[in-house]
Amino acid sequence: MDKIPATRPTLRLRSVFISDVHLGFKGCRAEFLLNFLRRVECQQIYLVGDIIDMWSLTRSFYWPQAHNDVIRTILGKAKHGTRVIYVPGNHDRPFRDHDGLVLGNVEIHREVVHETADGRRFLVLHGDEFDAIVRASPLLESLGSTAYSAALRLNRYVNAVRRLFGYPYFSVAAFLKHKVKNAVKYIANFERALAVEARRRGVDGVICGHIHRAEISDIDGITYCNDGDWVESCTALVEDFQGRLSLLRWTETIDVLVGTQALPLLDGAVALETAA
Repeated sequence: MDKIPATRPTLRLRSVFISDVHLGFKGCRAEFLLNFLRRVECQQIYLVGDIIDMWSLTRSFYWPQAHNDVIRTILGKAKHGTRVIYVPGNHDRPFRDHDGLVLGNVEIHREVVHETADGRRFLVLHGDEFDAIVRASPLLESLGSTAYSAALRLNRYVNAVRRLFGYPYFSVAAFLKHKVKNAVKYIANFERALAVEARRRGVDGVICGHIHRAEISDIDGITYCNDGDWVESCTALVEDFQGRLSLLRWTETIDVLVGTQALPLLDGAVALETAA
């Protein structure tokens, strides 16, 4: 089992964005997400799709206590004053039929515009609408999900061997996405498509998930943000009270993903400011 970070002081933020948790899927790293949620105090949480993996649940039911605890913790925050906005993705698509509904103090929206503390406006959506493969063929979408699941199973075997020799965790799926030419091209096209849509909507940027690749970048003057996932990298996009956006990786320690300027967080750990 993965080592969960020791308890530390509370992290106070204005907004938190998480997606691609895939509760109900054996590859979900719910214990890390639970640890993160219990240590964060924030005004609003955006659940940016694929929180519950209904595809996996329909194939074989898997729902350990940690997955239940994640749901209970989110609902508890919603009950005690945190605004929780749920933007469903393609793996939890049925919730899109309830656009505008408030369920257990959780708002469900097909998409939403978030305004940062410094006045910038970001379109928030899962992003599968801009995945050409998903839109073209549900069968190909399903096959892609099966291949990804296989890569994650391979991760377990690879890392079992690496641990024997004292090597750190290595994600096979992430490596393939970063190195395979077609995958790199797909990611670049996906990011650009989201940026074009943000420009068309007249907003300053876009916040999405879907492709399991955490990123903050400038694309022709549009701020593209992807909050990553809780299967491979355990990442969240966070906003502080000045409106600055950062990416956090919540694994054995709080690690830096990208950026240029240190933003102090907890116990000497830092995230890097990436979208000032």
